[in-house]
Amino acid sequence: MVEEHGLLPAEYDRIVELLGREPNVTELGVFSVMWSEHCGYKNSRRLLKRLPTGGAHVLQGPGENAGVVDLGNGWAVALKMESHNHPSAVEPYQGAATGVGGILRDVFTMGARPVAVLDSLRFGPVEGGSAEAARNRYLFEGVVRGVGDYGNCVGIPNLGGEVAFEPCYSGNPLVNAMAVGVLRTEDLMRGLAAGAGNPVFAVGASTGRDGIHGCSLLASSDLDDASLANRPTVQVGDPFTEKLLLEATLEIAASGAAVGIQDMGAAGLTSSSAEMAARSGAGIEIDLARLHLREPGMTPYEILLSESQERMLVVAHEDRAGDVRAICSKWDLPCREIGRVTDDATWRVLLAGRSVCAIPVSA
Repeated sequence: MVEEHGLLPAEYDRIVELLGREPNVTELGVFSVMWSEHCGYKNSRRLLKRLPTGGAHVLQGPGENAGVVDLGNGWAVALKMESHNHPSAVEPYQGAATGVGGILRDVFTMGARPVAVLDSLRFGPVEGGSAEAARNRYLFEGVVRGVGDYGNCVGIPNLGGEVAFEPCYSGNPLVNAMAVGVLRTEDLMRGLAAGAGNPVFAVGASTGRDGIHGCSLLASSDLDDASLANRPTVQVGDPFTEKLLLEATLEIAASGAAVGIQDMGAAGLTSSSAEMAARSGAGIEIDLARLHLREPGMTPYEILLSESQERMLVVAHEDRAGDVRAICSKWDLPCREIGRVTDDATWRVLLAGRSVCAIPVSA
């Protein structure tokens, strides 16, 4: 089971050491996504550390949803680029579309209004009558439509991009999407979960089974013909809900009602809640029974690892919870209080009051 979760024996031993006990199956799933390449950069971290990330005009570097650079005169630009290579190779339209949706959320969760989408794409040769060329054309057409359709539906133009074709990319494209947003420096928002007792809200789309293990099974594994069976791990996007979420998030940020906001992207509720707590040195308690579910009978494992799109986690000031609810109601978005911030530095998950997971946020 450890190997099926993409974990090495040494990593499992480390989990046992951190918990002081054997993990249950749900906790094992949580570690598998949080320690994956996509979420934890376990393979590339040492290389990424060599890149320059600071500077006089850098307001926010690595560790947040997006980078932010000071433009002067009270204005800043938020930037996020992300690859969606494996999802796009498995399901090109949705893989590319949800890549755009994810980086847009990463930008507007910082309090910035997105103004542009860009892309950098690589495919195998598309000319000729071979099965390989036909497959490359299918990927090319699906990715281009996915990038364009999602941005257009949200109202964000694709201002530029570049594409090249080389044999080494046959069947395994590179799909890099970038979002750019602008904000006033005083409106900069971060993904924090501070203040014991402050309520935690799940805002936006309901949670379903789409995208379960998407960040670990797709982004951290080799691609082969068997990957076509992984279509259920590719998320499905809804850009019209994204537009509502964009406006509601920016209004919540501007209102001062939120302590922090975080996109439920890769690893969904797991990564968003754990990362917010870790940044603040706080704990967080979530009750999955309060979450708005799209499908009946979902297990805690499925709920925590779902990567259903167009969802946001909001930590509100306790005395401003009503304002968060009112703004979400205005934009016709579901908004459910699913937990609270704690002071015990533990990421704790319940199901109707029963303990499901208890992991130190430092893990």
